[in-house]
Amino acid sequence: MTAPSGLLIVDKPAGLTSHDVVSRVRKLAGTRRVGHAGTLDPMATGVLVVGVEKATRLLGHLALTQKEYHGTVRLGQRTDSDDADGEILAQVPATDVTPAALRAAAAALTGEIQQVPPGISAIKVAGQRAYRLTRDGAPPDLPPRPVTITSLEVVALRRVSDERGDLLDADIEVTCSSGTYIRAIARDLGAALGVGGHLTALRRTRVGPYLVSDAATLEELSASLSVIPLAQAAAAAFARRDLTADEARLVGHGGRLAAAGPVGAAGPVAAFGPDGSLIALLTEEDGQARPLAVFTG
Repeated sequence: MTAPSGLLIVDKPAGLTSHDVVSRVRKLAGTRRVGHAGTLDPMATGVLVVGVEKATRLLGHLALTQKEYHGTVRLGQRTDSDDADGEILAQVPATDVTPAALRAAAAALTGEIQQVPPGISAIKVAGQRAYRLTRDGAPPDLPPRPVTITSLEVVALRRVSDERGDLLDADIEVTCSSGTYIRAIARDLGAALGVGGHLTALRRTRVGPYLVSDAATLEELSASLSVIPLAQAAAAAFARRDLTADEARLVGHGGRLAAAGPVGAAGPVAAFGPDGSLIALLTEEDGQARPLAVFTG
């Protein structure tokens, strides 16, 4: 039996990679055609968008440009990975860090900024992953990348002490563009305050239109693998164009139509047949609408 095509909004648990989640879903769905959009680090939990069967063709076109996170930054310790999975490189007492200073540092990281990715990341440098180079003792000099941090709010503070000194845990809420590293925010907050910092907890609460309140755990999916049907997922994520039967047949075979997308539509347009089925994603250029992905085959 062919697995149903559609999207799953998974609440990823801590300790699993995003690929681990894909592997679990492959077993549950009984198909190799499973993929994900927007990787989460193993430590992180929360929203992971997974596509099954034909929905894997949607993943690269979904407008998942804005994301929201809840996280905890530990000030006073710097690690080699900028999170709690790494080795502590330095510790400085955070006793003198005030709430006002922390909020000022957060404000300076808000807006359109240039962010240096963590050295332990999957970014490729001369064909090799940055994390491999870093762990081999040759950390790469990664150039900064433009990201947009729409909101960076400090919502709670807690003083913490260990045998090495006084630390400060700051709970933050972040709304940001795709490609933003929350680990790098933790690192940069600590650097700005002169005490170092790293991320100790992270939960993604929204990816584009998908909320953590709509997500299912792997245990829930094991009991009932219910996907968001392909047509429903496309209708929620893209502007819509309804085709005649003749247009649907043409587009279904890779043909082009005259441009007629919704006024002001940005990005792909979802084209539906007379029966409501998803035929293709279309993009318009030079007065024509051509298929980006076809879903009838």
